[in-house]
Amino acid sequence: MKAPYLNPYLSFEGNCREAMTFYQQCLGGELMIQEVAGTPAAEHMPAEAQNGVLHASLTNGSIILFGSDAGGQKVTRGNSISLSLNCGSEEEITTCFRKLAEGGNVTMPLDDTFWGAKFGMLTDRFGMDWLLNYDKEPSQQ
Repeated sequence: MKAPYLNPYLSFEGNCREAMTFYQQCLGGELMIQEVAGTPAAEHMPAEAQNGVLHASLTNGSIILFGSDAGGQKVTRGNSISLSLNCGSEEEITTCFRKLAEGGNVTMPLDDTFWGAKFGMLTDRFGMDWLLNYDKEPSQQ
């Protein structure tokens, strides 16, 4: 079983590509960008979000920075950074999700995704936003 790891996940209002490219220029590394268009997520997004970034990752050694456009939602200082917990097993993600959700609010139930992972989102009882992911197949990161 792979050990879990935690990454910051930044939310942007339509300028994720620009921001992540800037961070790449500052920090170096490899930048991967997946657009909203052409994914199953696109059908759940407003028209103005269709050209946005669904997920971006910047990787340079031990630095891994995630980002995305907020899908038409307003970004404020309080919701611009989430904690992305990448789990090493299905049992681990289920347990962590259940525990973190106690007294909080599940915003996306834990479920299988089109990218081959189990994924869910929640806000814990202290107001912290969490994204939990378990890649069923080893990721290419």
